[in-house]
Amino acid sequence: QVQLVESGGGLVQAGGSLRLSCAASPRTFSSNSMAWFRQAPGKEREFVAGITGSGSSTLYADSAKGRFSISRDNAKNTVYLQMSSLKPEDTAVYYCAVDSSRRFSVVQNPGTYNYWGQGTQVTVSS
Repeated sequence: QVQLVESGGGLVQAGGSLRLSCAASPRTFSSNSMAWFRQAPGKEREFVAGITGSGSSTLYADSAKGRFSISRDNAKNTVYLQMSSLKPEDTAVYYCAVDSSRRFSVVQNPGTYNYWGQGTQVTVSS
């Protein structure tokens, strides 16, 4: 049974920082592209950032560029999302996901990701 477990969410003031983690078990996804998505109440799930299997290439949504950084540690089967300069509009449930069909590219369409975590809540107060 594949399991993705997110952690690191919480309540933070605007301008603050958080680091989200996503640990994959038991199967390693070190060769597959992974991504972070988020979903705010009443809104569709949206792409935040993605990273290729080796970690050599990343892709960010415009809303995340310059503020968020995605990385991965394949030895630990973990992907991270470092978020800084957080804004109230970043408030959402954040999900990590695996695209088992890709290794060398990242796409923004959530429909291409076939493994998902349960999500972690991020709340940014003004």
